[in-house]
Amino acid sequence: MSTGELLSIEPQELQFPFELRKQISCSLNLSNKTDNYVAFKVKTTNPKKYCVRPNTGVVLPRSTCNVIVIMQAQKEAPPDMQCNDKFLLQSVVASPGATAKDITSEMFNKESEHHVEECKLRVIYVAAPRPPSPVREGSEEGLSPRASVSDNGSLNAAESVSFPCLLCLTLNRVLVLISVLH
Repeated sequence: MSTGELLSIEPQELQFPFELRKQISCSLNLSNKTDNYVAFKVKTTNPKKYCVRPNTGVVLPRSTCNVIVIMQAQKEAPPDMQCNDKFLLQSVVASPGATAKDITSEMFNKESEHHVEECKLRVIYVAAPRPPSPVREGSEEGLSPRASVSDNGSLNAAESVSFPCLLCLTLNRVLVLISVLH
């Protein structure tokens, strides 16, 4: 956690579980440690690759704000899974009652008389979580029976459907994953 005078920022590194062709998000928590309104602005070295919401805002006194950083889907894996992208989070005391609409770029100008705090955050790619192993069709204990149509056209709720529904398989995988984790 960063320990600036205005904001505590957690985490200090933006960790993205890298997967090709998949948009990935990461969360930043900003905690205002003061009795002042604190304006913030998030900048990045690679603005086409990331979307930050909100990228500017005001953190009320003694409260927190959550910022989401979204990495756009990537078509190629970087060499050695290394990333040189960085973020800069600037913060400054704002006027009492200030809102996001009151934020100007002038507030973050270091040459003005404002005291601007800066925190640099680097991006790290981590191994993506491996998907759960495929579940065999006959291992769906604990789920309610699914209906199927028999050869004579009658509805039979006790039989398994020969072409399992994707939603049921997904639900079953989630249940198996939960049982493995407990």
